[in-house]
Amino acid sequence: MEHLVGERNLARNTQTSYRDTLALMLPFAAQRLRQSVDHLDIEHISADLVRDFLQYIEQERDCSIVTRNQRLAAIHALARFIGERSPEQVAWCAEIRSIPFKKSSKPTMIYLEKPEMDALLNAPDRRTEQGKRDYAVMLFLYNTGARADEAAHVTIDDLDLGLSPSVKINGKGGKTRHCPLWTLTARILAALIAGRASHEAVFLNRRHQPITRFGIRTLVKRYALKGSHRVPSLRTKQVSAHTIRHTTAVHLLRAGVDINTIRAWLGHVSLHTTNIYAEVDLEMKAKALAHCEIPSLEQTSRLWHNNRGLMAFLRTL
Repeated sequence: MEHLVGERNLARNTQTSYRDTLALMLPFAAQRLRQSVDHLDIEHISADLVRDFLQYIEQERDCSIVTRNQRLAAIHALARFIGERSPEQVAWCAEIRSIPFKKSSKPTMIYLEKPEMDALLNAPDRRTEQGKRDYAVMLFLYNTGARADEAAHVTIDDLDLGLSPSVKINGKGGKTRHCPLWTLTARILAALIAGRASHEAVFLNRRHQPITRFGIRTLVKRYALKGSHRVPSLRTKQVSAHTIRHTTAVHLLRAGVDINTIRAWLGHVSLHTTNIYAEVDLEMKAKALAHCEIPSLEQTSRLWHNNRGLMAFLRTL
């Protein structure tokens, strides 16, 4: 608690990830060594045992390589923590931290075309209170490009619904950014929070408690399935809250917003991360290709023979 919270000030989700790693690894080690968890020593957690644990979560728990590397990062952090505070364990620390991350292929980034996004937004029944809330959540995600966890933690205090409406978003790593809101978004949010206290979360579940990122993920998937009846291409995509974030970035790029503004809009630390959206946008690639299209062979041949001045010049060489 002193190190992760007091010294490193890691986000709550990162702390939870580290906790889950230890909650999986320590019982695994205790079972292998036939010891109780409370009687395990540092030397018991050997590099070979860690490798067996990583193989276990990949093969038996059917986790992805990304999850495997995430668990290993938490183990590396534990080894570094012990090595810094117990010099006699430096050799053990080096051995654990020498376990490499496994290389993985990057999945294709998924985003929605404008008709698909419109179908998603039109899916909720806005005649009901839940439908109004769900529409407001997805419109907010599309407007701001916020992560599901960021949207879940937005409070009424964070909203400024005046002449130039905006929202303060508390992002990863404790970074804060301000994002402009469309007039439509501001109007929908104003109706949603009417009569409520300023310290409350903007988005509440049916029990009038703050919605969680898992609740947001569930509602997006539900409306993606419903919207696919109108736009069948939605069935071919795994739609999530993060898909809407990617969609926001791509649509901003197509609208002519410069890449650095999009970086600040999404809360990216590095411009390299934002550049990915420029690489995946097929529509912009097609437009760029049209500008440098090569004439057909038939056209080229005809132009060549019609240019008598050039042919006469070549015969004089």
